[in-house]
Amino acid sequence: MCEHPPVPLSVDLRIALEAADAADAATMRRFRAADLAVEDKADGTPVSEADRAAETAIRSHLTRVLPGDAVLGEEYGASGAGGERRWIIDPIDATVNYLRGVPVWATLIALEDPDGIAAGVVSAPALGARWWAARGMGAWAGGRPIRVSATDRIEAAHLSINSITTHEQHGLGPQITALSRRCARTRGFGDFWSFMLLAEGAVDLVVEPVAAIWDLAPLLVIVEEAGGRFTDLAGNRTVAGGNAVASNGRLHDAALAALR
Repeated sequence: MCEHPPVPLSVDLRIALEAADAADAATMRRFRAADLAVEDKADGTPVSEADRAAETAIRSHLTRVLPGDAVLGEEYGASGAGGERRWIIDPIDATVNYLRGVPVWATLIALEDPDGIAAGVVSAPALGARWWAARGMGAWAGGRPIRVSATDRIEAAHLSINSITTHEQHGLGPQITALSRRCARTRGFGDFWSFMLLAEGAVDLVVEPVAAIWDLAPLLVIVEEAGGRFTDLAGNRTVAGGNAVASNGRLHDAALAALR
């Protein structure tokens, strides 16, 4: 469980943090369990009993405290009335890591209102880490504010990407290879972690060639509140574009141009 920090929090953000506490309890209880139940979904990706337990825990908390809000989750789809507020949930981002015993996985929770993503939490309990942000309130990691880097040249940038094979499968093989060769360093931190390292200033540029809305929703507000920029590959500020590019802002236009 996370001890909530003594920083200003909106009511919605505090509720998201409480929901993340419930999810962390469910996921850590079964992490590296020898008898963890796993099956393949229709799209061929794995889902475990922990994914479902975490989403159930989040939904139960939200239903109890905010019964009028809609919810969209990776495992149980859409529920609730079509109002102006919607919670978007990925109970375990990087499920394959979770299944293999790699501690780089997280629960992602975001609130969307008529103006877009208003608040987001990324909780990675096996790493002992949590990040959050709310519109106009800055971005935080644990109890400290975080900020993107000031790197202003691609040649000095640290880039984080998905696997080269994934980029090739989505028509970006030559572009990502050329961009990587221009950057000072390329690493494959993957999934949520790349974006959180960017928000902390440890990475300057992230390219994700394929992602669902629940993979991206809280990442946008955390990156932006840390001073960065978040778009899809076409340059649109969205979490529904099916892919994402995030940067410290200074490198964004150059990165988009390199990926076209």
